[in-house]
Amino acid sequence: MSTMNSPPSGLAPAAPPRRDARTTKAAILRATRYLLARHAHADITLKAIADRAGVSAPLILKYFGNKDTLLAQVMSFEADAAALLDAPLDALGRHMVRHLLVSQRDHGADPLLRIVFAPLHGEQGDILRANFRAQVGDRLAERLDGPDAGLRAELAVSVLLGLGVMYGIARGTRLRAADIDDIVDRYAPAVQAQLTP
Repeated sequence: MSTMNSPPSGLAPAAPPRRDARTTKAAILRATRYLLARHAHADITLKAIADRAGVSAPLILKYFGNKDTLLAQVMSFEADAAALLDAPLDALGRHMVRHLLVSQRDHGADPLLRIVFAPLHGEQGDILRANFRAQVGDRLAERLDGPDAGLRAELAVSVLLGLGVMYGIARGTRLRAADIDDIVDRYAPAVQAQLTP
């Protein structure tokens, strides 16, 4: 006689659904970024990352080896900078503003904001700052023509960070309720003014 919880006689129990490795890795990276933006490097545990990502700690080790390797990957801005700067120079301000807002709204991730929390991370914060300067600021400056390209790149990124802080950290209610296209129309000229004065 079979019970309600047993599979019918002769049938094996259904296997749990398989995880998609790319989706799982993305969830782990997203969870780690979230925690890195809110906690000191030393206070972030594999268990906290696993809980936030909805995975087990051993799965994190399988994909990333150890916590330090995972955090080093999150401390890099290389992939984020590639996506953030992926537009022609004359349309880059609009692209950067839209990319920042859509990343926060749709993916719960921000391409730049973790730099704001560098002071929390001690020596690791120095690595975060160095990566940010080289992978975002310097890379943007290389694309700019004319005088003061480095300064203009840093000013453009500063303007963008201000929007990111207000949207993602302060969570301005009017800003978050506004249509993204409207925000882009209003804000992108301030970024673009530094890129192509």
